[in-house]
Amino acid sequence: MATKSGKNITKARAQVETRAYSLQDAVQLLQKVKYAKFDETVEVTLRLGVDPKHADQMVRGTVVLPHGLGKNKKVLVVASGEKMREAEAAGADFVGGEDMVEKIQKENWTDFDAVISTPDMMKSVGRLGKVLGPRGLMPNPKTGTVTFDVAKAVAEVKAGKVEFRTDKTALVHVPVGKISFTPDKLVDNATTVITSVIKAKPPVAKGKYIKGCYISSTMGPGVSIDTAALEAANKA
Repeated sequence: MATKSGKNITKARAQVETRAYSLQDAVQLLQKVKYAKFDETVEVTLRLGVDPKHADQMVRGTVVLPHGLGKNKKVLVVASGEKMREAEAAGADFVGGEDMVEKIQKENWTDFDAVISTPDMMKSVGRLGKVLGPRGLMPNPKTGTVTFDVAKAVAEVKAGKVEFRTDKTALVHVPVGKISFTPDKLVDNATTVITSVIKAKPPVAKGKYIKGCYISSTMGPGVSIDTAALEAANKA
């Protein structure tokens, strides 16, 4: 199987030219060369001209994808009292208080895709840093996941809200949908993500901000994207 997979990816890569494509052309090429038997996730990766070691150059934010992610995200809400009932009514998959914190601590339970916490529960949720942090699941006020408006937060996550942040190597990886999406939906979602990252440029960042941008599927090749038009549209 490994040999066949190797041949498939080599064949797919051979159809990708070493140049930057328009987003529309890149998406169509990605769908044309796909060979995996499952519905792959499509991801946008941006290489930024920032130094993530400095807090004032960290690029981070959230964005709601216009066409969602093509999967139903499992949402955990850690709250108390009336806010637990609000979370349940909003469609949260798991709702609890200290019991949920203990379940994660004792069982290393992580069968969820997003965690929302009310501010009063963050003292307890803070103990889960070692479990949630490495998975990018720790609630944060900056991403709207530490809030008393749990109904709105749940609705946004369910609608396709995704978080973006630079890693240690100044790369940003963001899922933008499934390979089975229509090209227009993938283009819309990817444009929304790229535009949001451009707008999140730190004031202290000097030189070229977007050093590279690629779109790829789980098993497919990376296709370089020309972001000049999007960058020009977002200047000023």
